[in-house]
Amino acid sequence: MRVLGLDIGEVRVGVAVCDRDGKVASPVAVLDARELARDTRMLSRIVEDYEAERLVVGMPLTMAGDEGPQAVVVRAEAERLAGVLGLPLEYQDERLSSAEARRVMREAGMSEKEQRGALDKVAAAIVLQGWLDGRRGREGR
Repeated sequence: MRVLGLDIGEVRVGVAVCDRDGKVASPVAVLDARELARDTRMLSRIVEDYEAERLVVGMPLTMAGDEGPQAVVVRAEAERLAGVLGLPLEYQDERLSSAEARRVMREAGMSEKEQRGALDKVAAAIVLQGWLDGRRGREGR
């Protein structure tokens, strides 16, 4: 099953997708959040191209594990997008996903400029990979 992962931010939305076996998440794109709020065609095209069947969105919880004001905004946008795309929606804790994405890219030798362009989609892949790993654990694989 192909799953689409999103890291929804105020300025950018990172997009990732997993392989058909649901084992490995890969970064796909970074979309402008304001543009996506007006026009979902680009995201719809990604869903079609990758034949995604489910949407996983990173939930920005506080360090205490609570939903704060940003989580309310993300939840509203995630529900809107899931409705437009016609996909079932699940959430994954995204705490520290951006920090992890920066670490991974730095270790890969990416410059600060390269990191800025890729951070959100790498963070989306990290969030999606966490969901995939958790799912495998719940299913006993």
